[in-house]
Amino acid sequence: MNNTRYVPFAGRLLIGLPFVLFGLGKATTFGATVAMVGAVGLPVPPLAAIGAIALEIVGGALLVAGYKVRPVAALLAIFSMVTAFYFHGNLADQNSFVHFFKNVMMSGGLLQIVAFGAGPFSLEEYLSNRRTYSNRLPPLSN
Repeated sequence: MNNTRYVPFAGRLLIGLPFVLFGLGKATTFGATVAMVGAVGLPVPPLAAIGAIALEIVGGALLVAGYKVRPVAALLAIFSMVTAFYFHGNLADQNSFVHFFKNVMMSGGLLQIVAFGAGPFSLEEYLSNRRTYSNRLPPLSN
């Protein structure tokens, strides 16, 4: 028996769930989120906030489910690095320093998902097995 069967799911859960939670937090405090985006000088703060919220909620949920994880993880890795530089770039400040390298670590974990995929306990695996099984079925005769 393979003892590591559920490890990729645990990794996706531990990386994806915080994205969902943080995205929901940003959505429930939308005005503050827009103000924060504007404070760092990003263009069109309401649109940038909506994009970040959507990426975090949808991307995090897709990671947890194990669907389209390679492109989603790549987008979230880029997002995490952009966030690190724009929002936590003052490395002289201890809090920013910690959050900057937290984002760097998350990007590293996300790149592992890009490299190795969703793993066996995932929606991708389930759908792949369904297609394989249905391709082996004999055609229906009239």
